Amino acid sequence: MDERKASGLLRSLVSYPDKIDFSSNDYLGFAKLPQLKQSHTEQPSGATGSRLITGNPVIAEETEKIIAAFHDAEAALIFNSGYCANVGLFSCIAQKGDTLITDEFIHASIIDGARLSHANRYKFKHNDIADLEKKLKQATGKKIVTVESIYSMDGDEAPLKEIAAICKKYDAILIVDEAHAIGIFGDKGEGLVCKYNLQKEVYACIYTFGKALGLHGAVVTGSNTLRDYLINHARAFIYTTALPPLTYSQIQEAYKLLPTANRKILFELIDHYRSVVQIIKNITFIESNSSIQTIIIGDNNKTKELANHLVDKGFFAKAILSPTVATGTERLRICLHSFNTKEQIDLLLKEIESKLDN
Repeated sequence: MDERKASGLLRSLVSYPDKIDFSSNDYLGFAKLPQLKQSHTEQPSGATGSRLITGNPVIAEETEKIIAAFHDAEAALIFNSGYCANVGLFSCIAQKGDTLITDEFIHASIIDGARLSHANRYKFKHNDIADLEKKLKQATGKKIVTVESIYSMDGDEAPLKEIAAICKKYDAILIVDEAHAIGIFGDKGEGLVCKYNLQKEVYACIYTFGKALGLHGAVVTGSNTLRDYLINHARAFIYTTALPPLTYSQIQEAYKLLPTANRKILFELIDHYRSVVQIIKNITFIESNSSIQTIIIGDNNKTKELANHLVDKGFFAKAILSPTVATGTERLRICLHSFNTKEQIDLLLKEIESKLDN
């Protein structure tokens, strides 16, 4: 802890409820919707046990069927969080002698799950099809390729069609984490796998409820066989108290709202941000068409100074430091929401430009 403090890497909890939000994952503003805040008094306040004991109310499986239909999947299984879903899935999906191949920028929860498996593990260069093919040629046993459709730190999109094609060529199964795509992409917010009609090419998807849905929990979609397998082998599912019944009611309500969510205004704001940031001198940013935008600072202390400056000016945009991202790529992570305005974006970028010029 002393070493972390000395190097400026000590993490701490913060709360800025009175600042303009450019940091949360509440892309569509669902967390503030009155429809999702309503109390469902007929539902018990607690699950009373794990799903395999007393925590499996009828509404749980009903919700999973609704989700599976929405994402055009055969079945779905709900976990307590995206972290639990990924640790549960990847710790058991591959056996000794199999190979897990992940993008180098994959989320920490997938890395942790893969480490708990007995499989061989490779990573390929970010969004690099040639390097993925190289790793597939080296792989043994069952080959499992995993990517995020939208990457949480860069905000860029995986080339899913090309990745699906190369997986098919090498008889590998493809798993896609859609955490930052659900609600945003697709005609109804189904995500990029559905948008590109890749449902039959993708073995499993992970969708989280804590981003655009403004709730809590996550779900793995796939075949009935996969669902049954996870119920029997995913320790993060088996050995934890289930979500409370109220949460399932809220998840159902959020899925009803997704098709009518105002994605048009969100993409207008994304386009506006991109048009403004591109004309600012001396700013390095990563190209992104998603809600996640990043400005590379390249130094932990300078990144924290910029984030603190923005807080003083009334904005909350998160400093992302190494080792969360690679040394030299420390950045300000800016999340755009449908409830932000063009004026707020202009003021934010003006403050960033002013601070970086000093």
